[in-house]
Amino acid sequence: MTDLPHDDVFAKYPAEILIERKPHGVLLITMNRPEHLNALTMPMFDAMADIWEDVDRDLETKVAVVTGAGRAFCTGMDVRQADPTLDSAIALGKSERRRITTLLHMDKPVISAINGPAVGWGLSMALLADISVAAEDAVLADGHTAVGVVAGDHSSLIWPLLAGMAKTKYYQLTSAKLTGVEAERIGLVSLVEPRERVLDRALEVATNLALGSQGAIRGTKRSLNMGWLTSALPQHELSAALELIGFASADYLEARQAFREKRRPRFPSAHGEGRSVVVTGSSE
Repeated sequence: MTDLPHDDVFAKYPAEILIERKPHGVLLITMNRPEHLNALTMPMFDAMADIWEDVDRDLETKVAVVTGAGRAFCTGMDVRQADPTLDSAIALGKSERRRITTLLHMDKPVISAINGPAVGWGLSMALLADISVAAEDAVLADGHTAVGVVAGDHSSLIWPLLAGMAKTKYYQLTSAKLTGVEAERIGLVSLVEPRERVLDRALEVATNLALGSQGAIRGTKRSLNMGWLTSALPQHELSAALELIGFASADYLEARQAFREKRRPRFPSAHGEGRSVVVTGSSE
């Protein structure tokens, strides 16, 4: 990608995504909807796809740190939004592809400061960072099957590489929760810290990287990611396609309705009622 001057590179982002330049070329990105545990709206998903391209091009940025405002990291998609149409699900899939491929191709390191709950896409984003720092008591969950969709996002890509297939299948099939301490024990995250130390530790690591040999650090990241780029992306393409199909299912809409009504979902597919497609897209 062609380098851009840093002036106003990040000015286009909404208040829901805060950008702050730290010393030595560290860029802090904060998902900023604390009242909703930093759940993402559809425009925010698009912005989180764009931002990595801007980080990669920005002349001043050497290392990026991503975290959440308030007591959560990110709890994935905001289900308070309108039920998805086929068109919006397809658009989400396209932006997801950009989020993943840009992160894997960019040479600059990304560090996640998992300061609290991280669920669904939020957890996937945290784990796809090159280095992850989690709060000891942070609640982590893949969560996809709990809402009636396949574990897509980046989760099927990254979980087996970090924690192995046995742990991956348990946590992804059951949507069971785990703490930051347990995540570090099984290799899912890089470091674990008391909650009040998470961001400081992430920034310390980022500063250390920013002051190091940029050629050596970026080349190491590129060589490590090459295995993913050559072997794991077809798996992600399949999981993303299956997840998109799930967004068009009766199970998914039932999960959204159950969340709004604060009750346990009654999945049609679990009661012999099939998985009928119930959403429609625009014909235009």
